[in-house]
Amino acid sequence: MTRPLIAVPARFSATTSALRYAAEVNARALVEAVWRAGGEPATIHPADPATTDVAARLARFDGVLLPGGGDLAPHRYGATDTHDSVYDVDDLQDAFDIDAARRTLGLGLPLLAICRGLQVVNVAFGGTLEQDMGGPECEHRHLVHPVTVRRGTLLEQATGAEKTEASCYHHQRVDRLGAGLTVTARAADGTVEGIELPGTHGWFTAVQWHPEDTAHEDPAQQGLFDALVRAARDRH
Repeated sequence: MTRPLIAVPARFSATTSALRYAAEVNARALVEAVWRAGGEPATIHPADPATTDVAARLARFDGVLLPGGGDLAPHRYGATDTHDSVYDVDDLQDAFDIDAARRTLGLGLPLLAICRGLQVVNVAFGGTLEQDMGGPECEHRHLVHPVTVRRGTLLEQATGAEKTEASCYHHQRVDRLGAGLTVTARAADGTVEGIELPGTHGWFTAVQWHPEDTAHEDPAQQGLFDALVRAARDRH
């Protein structure tokens, strides 16, 4: 059976020793999780949406995965100042990811958004972010913690769990929720850990954590990639 094509926007990397130059990359664990699910992961170039038709590019694929990465520029969600902890901002990456999120959902393509990807979707729908969760003692970096999943959501269906152990690496979180979005999971401290868009005509769920970190050993985390590829196959 032909593997469904899953578009994964690349992340810009300033240094990659094996290639000698700056590069466009995706995490191996992420790509392998899509492959295990039966998908064909395809890294795509984040070209300027002002000069390219992002919708036409994405329409060639069966599903989209928006991965983690650096922070969104605060001006993207209306902030007039920038916290000192904000890092790895790239204007082209922001512009492409936000447009890709809107176009993917507009096309009805299955979409899984991870960490930065969740924040991108929230901003794309007019939401805002808390630029810093309060310093090292409050952030969710190098942390595996329990997350409570709301029943009856696509997230619960994908993970098969009402509580799951989530591997997190973020210092920002959702502040104001974007229009039409609903919260599907929270951490014990109230941090939004999952969002969905009821009424959209394509499969979509987003998580603030990194399921690829433990997907090789945790069926609940691998279930997210399985659900994305299954939705992509059904659409195809």
